[in-house]
Order: sequence, then C-alpha cells, then structure tokens
Amino acid sequence: MQAEYRQRREQLMAKIGDGTAIFRSAPMAVMHNDVEYVYRQDSDFFYLTGFNEPQAVAVLAPHHAEHRFVLFVQPKDREKEVWTGYLCGVDAAKEMYGADEAYPISELDEKLPQYLEKASRIYYHLGRDRTFNDQILKHYQSLLRTYPKRGTGPIAIEDTGPVLNSMRLIKSEAELELMRQAAAIATEAHNYAQKIAAPGRYEYEIQAEMERIFRVRGGLGPAYPSIVASGVNACVLHYIENNRQMQDGELLLIDAGCAYGYYNSDITRTFPVGGKFTPEQKTLYEIVLEAQKQAIAQVQPGNPFNLVHDTAVRVLTEGLVELGILKGEIDKLIEEEKYKPYYMHRTSHWLGLDVHDVGVYQHGEDKPQILQPGQILTVEPGLYIVPDTKLAEDQPETDSRWVGIGIRIEDDVLVTPDGHEVLTAGVPKAVDEIERY
Repeated sequence: MQAEYRQRREQLMAKIGDGTAIFRSAPMAVMHNDVEYVYRQDSDFFYLTGFNEPQAVAVLAPHHAEHRFVLFVQPKDREKEVWTGYLCGVDAAKEMYGADEAYPISELDEKLPQYLEKASRIYYHLGRDRTFNDQILKHYQSLLRTYPKRGTGPIAIEDTGPVLNSMRLIKSEAELELMRQAAAIATEAHNYAQKIAAPGRYEYEIQAEMERIFRVRGGLGPAYPSIVASGVNACVLHYIENNRQMQDGELLLIDAGCAYGYYNSDITRTFPVGGKFTPEQKTLYEIVLEAQKQAIAQVQPGNPFNLVHDTAVRVLTEGLVELGILKGEIDKLIEEEKYKPYYMHRTSHWLGLDVHDVGVYQHGEDKPQILQPGQILTVEPGLYIVPDTKLAEDQPETDSRWVGIGIRIEDDVLVTPDGHEVLTAGVPKAVDEIERY
C-alpha cells in the first residue's frame, strides 16, 4: 500500500502547487478515567500516510528542495511502550512510511517554519483540536508579520477539504478491494442474523452474533453503532440501545456495517421476526423495496446525485397516497414535502473511509454532484409510521393499523463506467426470499 499512499500524496501536492498542507492525527479518546478507546486514526491523515499512531503531524511541502513529505511522530519510549504498545519512532517513520524527513513531535514548533516560509498559502482544516488550531494560526500570524521583509510566505489559510475530498470520493482499485471485503463480511453477518432472529430473543443477541462475525472474519469491528430495532424501535432512526425482547408479529430492522482495513460497509434490512409479514407490513415493505429498486436504477455515470433521492421520494409518496396515508396531488405533495413525517431522511450518502464519507453533494444552487465511476453511495429509502406523528397540514389521521411500523432497506452501490454494481446484493430483500414460511 505504500506506493498507493505515495501516489495520493503526489496527486495532492500537484493540486496545492507552492502551498504547504498540514494534517494532524486524531487524538486519543478516553472511555473512562485512565482507559482509552481503541485508537482510530483521522481519515485524511490515514489516507495520505497509512500511519496509525496518535500525536503525529504530516506536512506536505512540494516546493521544498529536499523534504516534500515530513512526519512529526512520537519518539521511541521503552517505558511507555510497555504499557501502550510499540511506537514506530522517528527513524522508522522514514523507512516504513516514505517520509523524506521525520522529527520528534516535540520539535514541531521549531521545525515547521522552514516548510511554511516559502509557501504561498497554508492548507489546513481547522478541526476540533482548538489547541492545535491555535498553534497553526500562531505560525501563520508570525509569518504574516515578517512577510514585508522577505516577500515570501503564506498569505492565506485554505481548507484541505475541497482539494482532498474530491480525491477520496473516487475509489482506487485498492480501496475497492477493501470495501468489497467490508461488504462481504457484513453480508455474511446480515444473512446469519436473518437465520437466527426469533420471537423471544433479545436485540442485543443478534447484535452480538453479527459483531462476532465482523471480528472473526478479520474486520476491525462495527463500522458504526449497530442498530438492531424491533417493533416500534424501528421508527427511531438511530436507535442503538438494542435491549428489547423481540415479539412474534413484529418487524426487525437491522442497520449494521463492518469496518475492514479502515473502510466501511453500511447495510440495512427489515424482516419479520416470526418469519411472516402481516398484510400491512408487507404492503409498506413492498413500497420501500420498489422505491429502492427504482432509486438504484438511477445510479448511472452522468446522472445527478439528487436524482436517486428524488426517485425514491416519488415512489414512496405515490405509495402513501394509494394507501390513503397521504392525500393530494403527487407533485404538490413532493414540492411541499408532505411526505416528511413518514420519510424524514435523505436516500443516499457517500461511503468510504468514513461511513458518511467526504465529498460534496451540490456545487451551489441547482448544480448537483454528477455521478462518476469509482464513487460509492448508499441507497436507503424507508418509511416510518411513528406513533404520535405530527401530521403535515391538511393530511388525514393515520389509520392505527399502520402505526408503529418502521422499514428501511439499504445497499452499498458502486458507480461503474456503464452503470452500477450493488456491493451488498448478497443479502436477500425480496419478500419471498426473507419470509420463512
């Protein structure tokens, strides 16, 4: 993978010209008192370096005569490593990660100015680390003060997002291989969940079995907190308590993905706990499934990103009108968003190193992102007949037979040169495939 990381750095440096880009590693997160969560590197930092330690800074200075890629890292510390694990150290940072130069992180303030003083601008994302933000701003302000004497130095700070996010949006073959594996592991877990779910079992039992598969197949674990939502819990979009006992006659909505090699999958399936849909559940389910099928069909290179959502919304709205849950003319209901009490989220998001991955969806008003080969997006329409729903104006009361039903169906879809590929197609979703009797 080092060749891939090097290629990404070269591509980014070509974009920033005579600028200098600075990337900060993710901080450690504390679970309780003196115990930390398992470390997860900042996605941008990892994308460019593959380096997986905290307290590190990467500097890309394409204009520098000798050191175009510089790493500041924690030095080797035998006493510390006994407690928290081995560190790469300064010397190995050059050998293992291809840095032109490496320094101890303690020398950042001393060494950084030499990589900034001839740069036209600083590329840096003002993130959540306010102390480090202030550190970068201090260097920037210092160089601004001395600019009249030298006539060189950064005169602006520009966010790294616009230049880097467009790169991350298009997946390389190496990235696709990792994402296919993340999808394959999650597919296996979802299929097993459908096999073992039964009345009387608890949501957390299903979660535990799925996450066991994530780990034993080599994944890092769940890509996000797994949602295992039975009955009315399925109407809570981000329900993660997963502590309810499942009952016969209910639906089980599982939204769970696997992280593999830092890349993620994201799958949702909804199926009957007892093996058979009720008539009402089946009716709503088939509307959602048709919405997803038609939305996925719009995943084609050259199509606008928002066409996927617009297609799903139309199918869902037509279905709700046919059932009498909504009333009115379809186009007007959509324009006035009268469907939103029952479908309140978007249909898609980018997927990659982050579950909700980077990349713009809109280039200003009326200029949606155009789908291109190598992009991966989710397609996840749903319907949620929430108890005590606040109805849109002039809409009928919801018949009680629909209330408490929550359904979502989600797949991960790759844009290909001639259409699309559903990476998670191995999890069944047709009614006759998921009903057990």
